[in-house]
Amino acid sequence: MSLSFCGNNISSYNIHNGVLQNPCFVDALNLVPHVFLLFITFPILFIGWGSQSSKVQIHHNTWLHFPGHNLRWILTFALLFVHVCEIAEGIVSDSRRGSRHLHLFMPAVMGFVATTTSIVYYHNIETSNFPKLLLALFLYWVMAFITKTIKLVKYWQSGWGVSDLRFCITGIMVILNGLLMAVEINVIRVRRYVFFMNPQKVKPPEDLQDLGVRFLQPFVNLLSKATYWWMNTLIISAHKKPIDLKAIGRLPIAMRAVTNYICLKDAYEEQKKKAADHPNRTPSIWLAMYRAFGRPILLSSTFRYLADLLGFAGPLCISGIVQRVNETQNGTSNTTGISETLSSKEFLENVYVLAVLLFLALILQRTFLQASYYVTIETGINLRGALLAMIYNKILRLSTSNLSMGEMTLGQINNLVAIETNQLMWFLFLCPNLWAMPVQIIMGVILLYNLLGSSALVGAAVIVLLAPIQYFIATKLAEAQKSTLTFVTHAYASGNNLKPAEAFASLSLFHILVTPLFLLSTVVRFAVKAIISVQKLNEFLLSDEIGDDSWRTGEGSLPFESCKKHTDIVTNGYFSWGSGLATLSNIDIRIPTGQLTMIVGQVGCGKSSLLLAILGEMQTLEGKVHWSNRNRYSVAYAAQKPWLLNATVEENITFGSPFNKQRYKAVTDACSLQPDIDLLPFGDQTEIGERGINLSGGQRQRICVARALYQNTNIVFLDDPFSALDIHLSDHLMQEGILKFLQDDKRTLVLVTHKLQYLTHADWIIAMKDGSVLREGTLKDIQTKDVELYEHWKTLMNRQDQELEKDMEADQTTLERKTLRRAMYSREAKAQMEDEDEEEEEEEDEDDNMSTVMRLRTKMPWKTCWRYLTSGGFFLLFLMIFSKLLKHSVIVAIDYWLATWTSEYNINSTGKADQTYYVAGFSILCGAGIFLCLVTSLTVEWMGLTAAKNLHHNLLNKIILGPIRFFDTTPLGLILNRFSADTNIIDQHIPPTLESLTRSTLLCLSAIGMISYATHMFLVALVPLGVAFYFIQKYFRVASKDLQELDDSTQLPLLCHFSETAEGLTTIRAFRHEARFKQRMLELTDTNNIAYLFLSAANRWLEVRTDYLGACIVLTASIASISSGSPNSGLVGLGLLYALTITNYLNWVVRNLADLEVQMGAVKKVNSFLTMESENYEGTMDPSQVPEHWPQEGEIKIHDLCVRYENNLKPVLKHVKAYIKPGQKVGICGRTGSGKSSLSLAFFRMVDIFDGKIVIDGIDISKLPLHTLRSRLSIILQDPILFSGSIRFNLDPECKCTDDRLWEALEIAQLKNMVKSLPGGLDAVVTEGGENFSVGQRQLFCLARAFVRKSSILIMDEATASIDMATHRVSSILDAGLVLVFSEGILVECDTVANLLALKNGLFSTLVMTNK
Repeated sequence: MSLSFCGNNISSYNIHNGVLQNPCFVDALNLVPHVFLLFITFPILFIGWGSQSSKVQIHHNTWLHFPGHNLRWILTFALLFVHVCEIAEGIVSDSRRGSRHLHLFMPAVMGFVATTTSIVYYHNIETSNFPKLLLALFLYWVMAFITKTIKLVKYWQSGWGVSDLRFCITGIMVILNGLLMAVEINVIRVRRYVFFMNPQKVKPPEDLQDLGVRFLQPFVNLLSKATYWWMNTLIISAHKKPIDLKAIGRLPIAMRAVTNYICLKDAYEEQKKKAADHPNRTPSIWLAMYRAFGRPILLSSTFRYLADLLGFAGPLCISGIVQRVNETQNGTSNTTGISETLSSKEFLENVYVLAVLLFLALILQRTFLQASYYVTIETGINLRGALLAMIYNKILRLSTSNLSMGEMTLGQINNLVAIETNQLMWFLFLCPNLWAMPVQIIMGVILLYNLLGSSALVGAAVIVLLAPIQYFIATKLAEAQKSTLTFVTHAYASGNNLKPAEAFASLSLFHILVTPLFLLSTVVRFAVKAIISVQKLNEFLLSDEIGDDSWRTGEGSLPFESCKKHTDIVTNGYFSWGSGLATLSNIDIRIPTGQLTMIVGQVGCGKSSLLLAILGEMQTLEGKVHWSNRNRYSVAYAAQKPWLLNATVEENITFGSPFNKQRYKAVTDACSLQPDIDLLPFGDQTEIGERGINLSGGQRQRICVARALYQNTNIVFLDDPFSALDIHLSDHLMQEGILKFLQDDKRTLVLVTHKLQYLTHADWIIAMKDGSVLREGTLKDIQTKDVELYEHWKTLMNRQDQELEKDMEADQTTLERKTLRRAMYSREAKAQMEDEDEEEEEEEDEDDNMSTVMRLRTKMPWKTCWRYLTSGGFFLLFLMIFSKLLKHSVIVAIDYWLATWTSEYNINSTGKADQTYYVAGFSILCGAGIFLCLVTSLTVEWMGLTAAKNLHHNLLNKIILGPIRFFDTTPLGLILNRFSADTNIIDQHIPPTLESLTRSTLLCLSAIGMISYATHMFLVALVPLGVAFYFIQKYFRVASKDLQELDDSTQLPLLCHFSETAEGLTTIRAFRHEARFKQRMLELTDTNNIAYLFLSAANRWLEVRTDYLGACIVLTASIASISSGSPNSGLVGLGLLYALTITNYLNWVVRNLADLEVQMGAVKKVNSFLTMESENYEGTMDPSQVPEHWPQEGEIKIHDLCVRYENNLKPVLKHVKAYIKPGQKVGICGRTGSGKSSLSLAFFRMVDIFDGKIVIDGIDISKLPLHTLRSRLSIILQDPILFSGSIRFNLDPECKCTDDRLWEALEIAQLKNMVKSLPGGLDAVVTEGGENFSVGQRQLFCLARAFVRKSSILIMDEATASIDMATHRVSSILDAGLVLVFSEGILVECDTVANLLALKNGLFSTLVMTNK
């Protein structure tokens, strides 16, 4: 057929009635605007304008500042769609004519090109800020509007109307061109760039001036927003360099936690005001969230509605295509009465048009769906940030009694932060489903009814009835159930045969209906969880807060002179911990300015409470605390229980104050910290706290004291700073830190202590007893006025002085340093070994070759996957694989049977016998499918459960049987992580991910196989589509892994910050550092949110691309099916149905693959612990051979003992020989690193005894089972450890002792009276960590626990540090009858105290002289 613009008919060129009366000329006239635009814009686009644009210091390619920007993009996309329709209409109309009429579609093709050019041109003009060049677009829209109007008028004059498609298309284009012209006029009006002398000057938004803001979704154009094109750079760069925090930058201002917190806080305060008017009503967090975040949720819901409505285009188009193919096969297509004009109905009956419409509908549907997902996720993240800020602000104002009395535990606060906020965030993600699901279900049922009649209602009824079950059983099971019932009912109830068009359109509708019902139970579950979370959150936000702050700021009626002489004054004070009963009564004290005040008294008399009452932490029942105005904001405080930040040593000491090198050195010297700092791998830049190095109690205490000393404040409060320090370090701290460093600066110091020998240094003394002040004044005043008290103190002071002389144990500090040195040494060795194992990381560091890096970063951890799968057992693994393959084979067989059934009916119209045959076959296959779905689901769950159980069991065994050195060198947080986070991933996350991955992969493979079988031409298109899919998943997986790791790594510091704030609340408030900690929390929240946002954007990037790829598969399959002239319309329908299925599952294959890659990291971490060597618990002796009361005498013989900590380390004890008589008290001393603590550990076989032996009562301890050995010896540790539960449980965990024995032990430890006064006595509650008892009381409980066992061998490690001398009646245990003196692991001296002191040049004599 020859080509010509107006056709071969000579009449087409007739212009006798005027050129505008010739339709071909009018169409040619419509080419003029398009040619004009292309001629004007192409040189500008290709030549560019270089450095003239304002691209300095902004993200120039994202600066969108012309008015009507989004409207222009929407109108342009609409215009492009209409151009596609115009092209299609022109081609279809041209196919009806005898010769080619290019004028019918060529102007439309040029219009499509010109419209595309217009938006590209506009984007470049806008981002480069050259508004004057927009004049070309204005002229284009004017010309296009005029030419299209002429065309529309001529059609109207020719008698065409709305029934003609071409007339409708032209009319729509006139409207769209007119609107775009109006947009251009508006830009001219606002920006004043053409006809005005003073054009408007614009400034880029603050975010775009900040090069640190890399999240550009709010600032890019509509096309980039829809396709996440701006993410390309980040995702591609992930192959060359791992994504780090610098690469993702900061959050835009509108998304920052502080911005959203202000919105939510204002909304919640408004609710609180409303609730205040109604006594029984609580403020509604739901309404507050709606007020703050309602608009984006409505926007997301709108997108979701549009997506759901467009989703129904798939089944309708499939029905139309299969019906047309069917008519073509049967020769029943209607070709009579063809006219040159085309109606909308005729246009939509064209199969190629239907294929293109299906493609476009899919593209739009998936775009709207992903937009809905993104908006809800962004809103959810914003809500979470706001909630975290609200919770944190509440924590900072939380009443101390809530935490100390167990009303609000640290675990509850952590749950609020880690669980409840996430529950609300996830509920918000699923929110649009609540109102989208009913619309989907109603529309689906209506369309099904139109296709199948009343039999569709059977399927709908099954859907409703089985909706709850559907959550627990695989989706395909429910599909099989309802499709079976529907088609079987239709076969018998309807008089008509089941046609392929009806069958496959119905199946496609069933696929759509599965989604809302599958989500229904999930949404309901999350809704219930969200309701519970809101209740918990409301209870927390309404819990008691710390008292009014005004009285602590110096307001009061005391005279100026009184305030000048005294820092703070308490008058007639009664203070409570929230129970209503006064803990402190009748407190009238004065603290002199610039002097040293000491608070003394027995354990539990209220010394620490008095400090906290002064600081405003206790509830004031009566009386007042008066501060001078300048002093309250200048307090440093060291709590009795050391509290450290998860930060470096330097940051812990400076605590937000400017770094002063001279002052810093003076403080570390005063606290004897420099030797400890020198042992750390990075000095004072080493991270300590939960996430860093585990320090001992004494080291932690000294850092806390150093923090208080370093602060340049007028007042310093020290609560028992010597409790965890030995006597020598206490003296050094007293002399250098308190008497010299603090008093030289004339700072006011309040010191709580049990060390009464320091009372002589006090300027003012406050003596406490039973919650009230016993005596106040100088030591001389008390000596004069209360002789009895003074004499009592004098007795205790003498005892402490004697203690210094008699205590021949090495000081605690040297032990701590030795422990730290061992930990550092072992960690370095361990790190070195791990580095050798991590070959991939090593290669990555050594080899910068890009291909090597890409290969390593894109490699799946197949070995780890295999370890996980085999840990569930080979039988279950085989059963899972076999059942999965069989299930998907049956599912494909069901659909193929339906295709054959409908095609045979269509061709043969056979009778009843054939109908019964097909119905029976269909029912049997569906029954088999249902059974296999059930088996597969159970098999996957069973295998996942078995694998998780086996891994957890093996891990628990390894940890329980692990050597003690493992716990010294491995942070506790790391071990807990294996049992919490990693085990949770293995247990809860990997099985569903694995199930989803295998299901999605098999569905995609079966779909591709079925399409290829139905249409062989599809195989040609499969190659480029497969290549595109490979590269998409390859780039995404690497970026997703990095972003998931960033999300995880940024979440931990945030959670740690919350927990460390709750733990150190009194310290933070005492220092008045709330604002600094709040700012830090906001920064950590934003850092975590930006990582999560980028991860979400990366997921959307993937899904948009796989969805578009799926749409291309659908288009290719449609065109191939139509073009091939397949004789079987059932197979055509089946191919299209499977093509639609691919769209849903392609992205899940990649996402599940990426998720599994990250989740397998948990299996890898657990496996790294499983390779650890265990302690030998068995021993060579049978437990029955050990005497029941061994060791009864306590005779100890040490024969040539050699000890080391690990096989790869040097010996710490060398050939030690000693004999200890039964009942003898032994002191062990020596310099740092001499091996003292190693000997104690050797008794419990916590170190490697590689030579020699220890014999206790005639039995070599190396032959004993470890459990037997350790259960017969007792040790009292320095750090008091109590467990949550009862006092009885803490004293006797195995419940073997009588009450009399427990009371006896409590009496020895001076705790009997105190325990009797508690509600429940021995069954009184011990809160988390024993927080409801003072540190001294906790230490006494540990002593009582040792007494309960009544072991003949007792080892004590500085067990009396927190106990005052009056209580400390067990001090006689330290009067050594034998002294062992060690030096560099060798026992150099062993004799009585008297004999060793007689050796003037001996090591023991030297140590005694040094320590005096």
